[in-house]
Amino acid sequence: MGKQYFVTGTNTGVGKTLVTASLLAAARQRGLRTAGLKPVAAGCDMTQDGLRNEDALALLAQTSLPLTYEQVNPVALQAAIAPHIAAAQENRRLSADRLAGFGRGTMMHPLDLLLIEGAGGWRVPLNERETFADLVKILQLPVLLVVGMELGCINHALLSAEAIRRDGLVLAGWVANRVVPEMSCYQENLHSLQLRLGCPMMGELPYLAEPGVEQAAACLDLDLLLATDH
Repeated sequence: MGKQYFVTGTNTGVGKTLVTASLLAAARQRGLRTAGLKPVAAGCDMTQDGLRNEDALALLAQTSLPLTYEQVNPVALQAAIAPHIAAAQENRRLSADRLAGFGRGTMMHPLDLLLIEGAGGWRVPLNERETFADLVKILQLPVLLVVGMELGCINHALLSAEAIRRDGLVLAGWVANRVVPEMSCYQENLHSLQLRLGCPMMGELPYLAEPGVEQAAACLDLDLLLATDH
């Protein structure tokens, strides 16, 4: 069985999809079997094929397994708001068990790298009782944390890491992503996180005005990701 990870972030808009798609792209370039899943996507556009989400399409583009869009993104919600609120507006109810079932279907395939991307951060609700963390606990996946490098990132990253470990899961690694063009004391902030997160840094993305997977993939350590024990 290949490597399987859940990708979360310190917040929404910190580059989870860029990191996920770029790692998959790097693996595909080596001829490895890949799949990327986005179980829940809020913020979908209506197309002639149905609701489609830009992030899920980016993962599908780097998936070597012949999956349909619906397999990559089983729950597509139209409003670009918190998933549990978007689901309620459509009279739907999200469930960790049901989402885990979708994930297990793909996990059964022979793959070298499977990445499942969450929505927002670690404690984003699925319903009145569950969060995305419950999905990861069911699947028992190690976690990759994407840290948006900006003011406040140390607190957000350390709280996220603490919550992941408190939930009994392995924080396998993290990625630093410069989401703003200039950050005061960037290197000092990076060093502080390297000292405190207690897991390998899998890469450091520069600020990209127009992010692309090839440029980002070159900044990520796929070998470290594939070699990490969990």
